[in-house]
Amino acid sequence: MENTKSGKTFTMTGSPGEGGLLPRSLDMIFNSIGPFQAKRFVFKPDDKNGMEIQGQVDALLERQKRDSQQSVPKTPSSRQKADPEFADMIHSEEACKCDIMDEDCCYSVFVSYIEVYNNYIYDLLEDVQFDPIRPKPPQSKILREDQNHNMYVAGCTEVEVKSTEEAFEVFWKGQKKRRIANTQLNRESSRSHSVFTVKLAQAPLDADGDHILQDKNQVNVSQLCLVDLAGSERTNRTRAQGSRLREAGNINQSLMTLRTCIEVLRENQMCGTSKMVPYRDSKVTHLFKNYFDGEGKVRMVVCVNPKADDYEETMLVMRFAEMTQEVEVARPVDRPICGLAAGRRHRNQAFRDELTYRLEERGGPINADDPIVLGQVIESLPALPSCELMDPADDQTLPRLIEALEKRHCVRQIMSERLNKTANTLRSILQQLDGQLDAKETFLHDQRSKLGEKEKTISSQKLEIERLEKKSKTLEYKVDILQKTTEMYEQDKRSLQQELETREQRLQKELTDRRRIEHRMQGMVTDANVKWEKECVRRVNAKQMELQNKLWMKDEKLKQLKAIVTESSSSSRVGGCPTERPEKPERPSRDRDHNINQKRSASPPTLNPPPIRQ
Repeated sequence: MENTKSGKTFTMTGSPGEGGLLPRSLDMIFNSIGPFQAKRFVFKPDDKNGMEIQGQVDALLERQKRDSQQSVPKTPSSRQKADPEFADMIHSEEACKCDIMDEDCCYSVFVSYIEVYNNYIYDLLEDVQFDPIRPKPPQSKILREDQNHNMYVAGCTEVEVKSTEEAFEVFWKGQKKRRIANTQLNRESSRSHSVFTVKLAQAPLDADGDHILQDKNQVNVSQLCLVDLAGSERTNRTRAQGSRLREAGNINQSLMTLRTCIEVLRENQMCGTSKMVPYRDSKVTHLFKNYFDGEGKVRMVVCVNPKADDYEETMLVMRFAEMTQEVEVARPVDRPICGLAAGRRHRNQAFRDELTYRLEERGGPINADDPIVLGQVIESLPALPSCELMDPADDQTLPRLIEALEKRHCVRQIMSERLNKTANTLRSILQQLDGQLDAKETFLHDQRSKLGEKEKTISSQKLEIERLEKKSKTLEYKVDILQKTTEMYEQDKRSLQQELETREQRLQKELTDRRRIEHRMQGMVTDANVKWEKECVRRVNAKQMELQNKLWMKDEKLKQLKAIVTESSSSSRVGGCPTERPEKPERPSRDRDHNINQKRSASPPTLNPPPIRQ
């Protein structure tokens, strides 16, 4: 996956002279199963994501029916040449195959091709009759779940193929129907996600190794899905409008859903949580839900565009690829196909070769239906005399013929006895071989049971190892988180300590300034108190002087009044006898008042001064 114009479709299909992942995968499959392929229509899809096995007669009738339909074009066989349009993408000389194949099974390959456009699924191999008057749009398909809880596209066309060329021709047919458009960033931009599915049906042979075992439950279906995702786009660069804008929005939304599913899977595995993975938010993730849940293997190819304009998109995709490497999908456990002994095909062929060799040694017929063998047997018999009767009274021809026939009958009896002896000998040999085979099968069964127990032990140990590894990774992740948290706390502690020291220094400075200000204020207060005390003493003295003057004036007036009263009373009594006037009181001097004030200042009175009337 990557942004647009990064080479995703080229990686899947390739170019002339250099095949991509799809033709190489098909070459690998057909080179491996080539000699073990079943005939056409032996395997038949059941429209429920399963396979049925037809008998030889039904398969033959299906093949005859297909050959008789002239309107249906025949797909090319492996002997025919591929279409020149894509022939250069397939290189048969670079053949590679799997060495580990079960030779006791028959195989058949089915392919299908779908696209996810605007979050709707369409079948690219569906044959729709074209109506020029009222053309019908293609019908979308729906996703369903089979009895094994695997997701599949209901009603999707599945084509049986027998060679790489035939499979790639089917792919090329669907590729021409895929939606592409011209944008400002890519001249042939894929507007949909495509999924090319290769199904490999496998069924075991019977005990004789001749025919396929007619048991649907023994059919094993493997599936390879090659997905070509559409590239992410930024509308400010593509300047898409209308339908192109809608397509880009659906493409980006499906890719975002895929990223969200991967992130939730990673979080569940790392942290041991069980969050629900939003598979149903997109058709692509919903279709491959079983792969991410452990029913298969997932491989992702990241395509990078070296252009400087795509730097931000490339960095986002690389971060997403780095995150996907941390997600582990559980590997599925392969179930056994059947309980029959292995090597049935090879053993049957070896038995036939041995039987042919023994018959050749004993001079017996290799194949009774062969006309050459019948001619040799007839030549070994005594020759018949002439059987022409020239005279009715001939009594020699018939006795000679009877004698020759009796000789032939004797030779036939001798040959029958030899044949019976040979058959008894072969029967005894077969019985011995069957006994040896039974003993070997018993031994193999014991060894297989022991091997199964060991495999169970190994699988349990592997599960335990996986559990411990997951637990170890979870613990490592938690330790990493705790270390990061501890570093953050230590950093916060250091910053708080620095801040505390700064505040303590500031507080010490403020305390020093406060003390200095307090000393200064105390001096100022003391000076002000002394000043105000002096001022108060001055004012009190002045007030006292004023009151004393007022009191003296009142005393003077009172004395004058008393003198007048006394004088008037004495004149009335004496009759005009003059009296002496009292002496005028002296006004207190300032020296006297100053002495009195000094005495009062030495011991000031506790009485409050009288209120002054304004």
